[in-house]
Amino acid sequence: MAAAKKSAKKAAKKAAPKKAAAKKAPAKKAAAKKAPAKKAAPAKKAPAKKAPAKKAAKRTPNAAFMKALTPSSELAAVVGEKPLPRTEVVKKLWAYIKKHGLQDTKNKRNINADDKLKAVFGGKKSVSMFEMTSLVSKHLS
Repeated sequence: MAAAKKSAKKAAKKAAPKKAAAKKAPAKKAAAKKAPAKKAAPAKKAPAKKAPAKKAAKRTPNAAFMKALTPSSELAAVVGEKPLPRTEVVKKLWAYIKKHGLQDTKNKRNINADDKLKAVFGGKKSVSMFEMTSLVSKHLS
């Protein structure tokens, strides 16, 4: 019986270290998971540093916007008769609108047309600023 007790004690001792090792293993896995997370953080910072370098490059304007277009006679009464790019036509229209106080006071998106602009806007009294660009494009060629 003494031999049986000794073998039982040995088996208990051997089982105990396995449990301790089993408890330590998840701790190592957790530490292993944390390590890649730390490595991922610097990787995210690297692209952020590259982004300002892209902003340093100048934007090239679209050739379609820079093409000089001839305004119709109705539009020429507002912006002038010289051929202008579409962007300049819109700038001059806004300058005319602000100079003559044609922007609606309650709803700033609307433009109240005077006699010159009514011809451009197709006889409409009031036009939204988003409609204005499409109506003006009909007067450019």
